[in-house]
Amino acid sequence: MSTIVHAFRQFSLAAVVLGAAASVTAFGARAADDTPVVYHAGSLTISQPWTRATPKGAPVAGGYLRIANGGTSADRLIGTSFDIASKGEVHEMSMDNGVMRMRELPKGLEIPAGGTVELKPGGYHLMFVGLKDQVNPGQKIKGTLVFEKAGSVEVEFAAAAMNATSPPGSPSPSGGHMDHMQGMPMEHMK
Repeated sequence: MSTIVHAFRQFSLAAVVLGAAASVTAFGARAADDTPVVYHAGSLTISQPWTRATPKGAPVAGGYLRIANGGTSADRLIGTSFDIASKGEVHEMSMDNGVMRMRELPKGLEIPAGGTVELKPGGYHLMFVGLKDQVNPGQKIKGTLVFEKAGSVEVEFAAAAMNATSPPGSPSPSGGHMDHMQGMPMEHMK
């Protein structure tokens, strides 16, 4: 009888340890193969944070990711930081009379209740201003996202090639090139 009780206790301890390990992985740790995992802040799920490599001396870099809100009330992405930049901003790109315009969103970006917002090239994105170092393909750079209700969450941005249109390791419909942006007039608005 005591052998059965001892075996049950060992099994229970192993189940607790495995459950704790699974919880850590689900809430922002790194997987054993060093691939990015999902991050959580309150009712928000943040996935696939990535950036593009930059040429040497570039003053800015962009940040991209997906934010899903599983809650019953909206939240707002109000700030960001990037370990190798002086400051981070939340931006929007839009077409206006045939000109692509980029502007900071001073009130941040709403993440609707039950909705998902994707920050991607050519749309909503993060702008990391005052780069202190070059971003290289394959590099992983720590950053922070700040939400109005959910608070701050630390994430890691995976750097893709300079011309990437999707996160590292993802299939890109355009083959990784930004051909759709070639020759398009662009203007940065404040």
